Amino acid sequence: QVQLVESGGGLVQAGGSLLLSCAASGRTFSYYVMGWFRQAPGREREFVAAISKSGSTTYYTDSVKGRFTITRDNAKNTVFLQMNSLQPEDTAVYYCAADRTDTLSRWSGAYDYWGQGTQVTVSS
Repeated sequence: QVQLVESGGGLVQAGGSLLLSCAASGRTFSYYVMGWFRQAPGREREFVAAISKSGSTTYYTDSVKGRFTITRDNAKNTVFLQMNSLQPEDTAVYYCAADRTDTLSRWSGAYDYWGQGTQVTVSS
């Protein structure tokens, strides 16, 4: 079992930045691929980014490439999502998730554990 708690969301103007954090507890953090997803009102949850267990490999959805960066600190059991050049269409609840396999998947069903989410609102 892994417990995940996101933080760092908030209200920011377009063009601004936010750093999301996801702290994990329970099983060994480095055993899990970590992902970030987001869900806007009235829309399905969508993949944002994923990072391998060692942190050496990352994977992004096209709409955030060059703007968002996923990293992890296995010593601190934390995964981060640095979000720059934020746009109103980035407004959503952001969730982190953990996957026991070795695959960096964009499919939400591949992930075994989820946090409660943190709200990101980008004003125009």
